[in-house]
Amino acid sequence: MKIASQTHLINEEIQAPEVRLIGEDGEQLGIMSSAEALEKAEEMEIDLVMISPQAKPPVCKLMDYGKFRFEQAKKEKEARKNQHVIEIKEIRMSPGIDDNDFNTKLKSGQKFLQGGDRLKVTIRFRGREMAHTKIGEELLMRFAEQSSEYATMDKNPKLEGRNMSMFLSPKPQDKANKK
Repeated sequence: MKIASQTHLINEEIQAPEVRLIGEDGEQLGIMSSAEALEKAEEMEIDLVMISPQAKPPVCKLMDYGKFRFEQAKKEKEARKNQHVIEIKEIRMSPGIDDNDFNTKLKSGQKFLQGGDRLKVTIRFRGREMAHTKIGEELLMRFAEQSSEYATMDKNPKLEGRNMSMFLSPKPQDKANKK
């Protein structure tokens, strides 16, 4: 598990001849040699951490590095918890699908869309069904029309080989409606 996304130089690892030092509470302590800055950190029994190595001179801060890394890990964990990964769910049909089966597929598709997932609706043509791709296209358009309350069509029905597919994206909903 990655604790901090950025590695910092601490204490004796800092090789710069002089650094700009910032105190624990954020006040500027001025420019001094890295040895002096390290002495100050040892006096206060905390770490000297280089936070901006590309600056001229590099910027170092006096802080408790263990506590800092813990806070960073906590922030990353919180950010991961709050992000929602959108999946693409797929529903497959054939052109000769009956109304009841179609309605069942429609309901499950609407459930996916309400859950915030994208939906790929595919119709597979077998054998002589390839001569009647228009039926499949009409079926997909009917599916999109009946799902229009929950979704918008991203991609019009497109025939690729023996499959015709279209993509639907969920409409943005209010937080109150989702709960």
